[in-house]
Amino acid sequence: MTISSSEIRRNMTLLLEGEVYQVIEWQHRNPPKAPPTLTLKVRHVISGNVYQKKVQGNRPLTRAPVDNREMQYLYFDGSDYAFMDNETFDQSTLTADQLGDAMNFITEGSNVEVMYYQGRAISVDIPPHVNLEVTHADPAVKGNTATGATKQVTLSTGHKVTTPLFIDVGDTLRIDTRTGDYVERV
Repeated sequence: MTISSSEIRRNMTLLLEGEVYQVIEWQHRNPPKAPPTLTLKVRHVISGNVYQKKVQGNRPLTRAPVDNREMQYLYFDGSDYAFMDNETFDQSTLTADQLGDAMNFITEGSNVEVMYYQGRAISVDIPPHVNLEVTHADPAVKGNTATGATKQVTLSTGHKVTTPLFIDVGDTLRIDTRTGDYVERV
């Protein structure tokens, strides 16, 4: 399936030069008196290496044939993360390199989309916002509220985030998974 450069999205898989890459970032440039160019920051699906590729901006791109499956995160076994297919109950493992920062936002038992290429799990796609519980928060210091002070709290996944002083242990927070920042208390 071919697509134009305007249809590119983050985590999309593309076939470039006969190899499969996953899009991390992209930038389309249309300079005067020159043909448009598309600069892609991509991750090689098999090796995990990150490259910067330049292609003609008006050239159609080919999407790689990937399969997305909804899976449940089960556990961490010390080196790999185990996921179970919700339909077939088959288990797959992914390494920390394949998951990247996604594990800061995935708790045991939560469902995520796992991307497969040629029968092999290659990455996960998490929603843009998740709700996580605060497990550790320092108490607010009296009199610190006039300056809009903030503090660091630890979430149930171990991820640390900066929040307003009124956040306490046991609160559930909405976190933006794209930036890792606090959005609101739920």
